[in-house]
Amino acid sequence: MSKSSFAEPEQSESPVRSKTHHREVTHPGPLPSLTGLRWVAALLVFCLHTRNLGYFNGQARHFADWGFGAGSTGVSFFFLLSGFVLGWSARSDDRPTAFWRRRFARLYPVHLVTACIAVFVMGMGKPAGSAANLLLVHSWWHPWWQTLDPVSWSLACEAFFYATFPAFALLLRHAGALTATALAGASVLTVVILTRADLHLGVGRTLYSFPAARLPEFVLGVAVARLVLLGRWRGPGLEASVALTIIGYFLVSQVGGSYACVACTLVGFTCLIPAAALADVRGLPSLWRHPALVRLGELSFAFYMVHLLVLRAGQHLFKPSPIGAITAFAVSLAFAWLLYEYVEVPARRWLLRPFLRSLRRTPVSR
Repeated sequence: MSKSSFAEPEQSESPVRSKTHHREVTHPGPLPSLTGLRWVAALLVFCLHTRNLGYFNGQARHFADWGFGAGSTGVSFFFLLSGFVLGWSARSDDRPTAFWRRRFARLYPVHLVTACIAVFVMGMGKPAGSAANLLLVHSWWHPWWQTLDPVSWSLACEAFFYATFPAFALLLRHAGALTATALAGASVLTVVILTRADLHLGVGRTLYSFPAARLPEFVLGVAVARLVLLGRWRGPGLEASVALTIIGYFLVSQVGGSYACVACTLVGFTCLIPAAALADVRGLPSLWRHPALVRLGELSFAFYMVHLLVLRAGQHLFKPSPIGAITAFAVSLAFAWLLYEYVEVPARRWLLRPFLRSLRRTPVSR
């Protein structure tokens, strides 16, 4: 189950002007509150997996069911966040090939390393499924959706969204608030229809991991970002958005179904992401931009990619228990730091170096 959203705001060459609530502001590239929230979403997914893999028993199991049973909604948050930050930071002069190169450099190195680790922890599996995983198309066929590193299914959804994003960016670049609102409304309606189909027609987990079924969450994020940039977003503030998100999170237990639960948190997440972004833009108080949370948010993608492998290895090394879960958390965080510092950051710099060099050689017209 994944990140990106783990997508990060991409730095623009010049500040972007935006009107929010009829006040013109200059928004920065990075939005630290969203980075902090990424960590919370990744932590929810980790807690869900500790519960699913039997790290809690007895009374602790009841608490885990109550507190972590809806952790899969963290993946929906990542998808919405990915669409929002890419819509927020989209460059008007960006070429699709340049965009895809940056996205590849952002995600693939960690995916490749964790896939290699997964061979030792989980086994190779069928060669065709492993090849599909490395090509990030494994979620299109349900028997392969958890090949190698199981959480990488969400990267296949991300890859599909990245493939389509230039088209959505072109559509919304000159679109007004009406078009953005219509696209957001259509996305919400599509999610509701699909989740009801999953719940009542027994479609099952295929929709949960099927990239085309998760595309509306990405598109919703892009449309909301456009409304914010146009100054036409009228959502609640940060505190009210957090409350809506918590209410939706605990409604999940009343719904059931792995994909059907997406509808419960959709409104809360749709309000929370722009509210946190606007808090950063306007300098309003935000717990989520605390330096510790921001640092953990930077590690969240690597943490997300490695944590389930650590939990699975822990099942063989020691008896699963709450203490084992804490140990697995510490080990996962240590591996995440190593992956971030020695794989994610240097690989991204290396892969983008020729691209950045060409940018410096290209004169910028004023």
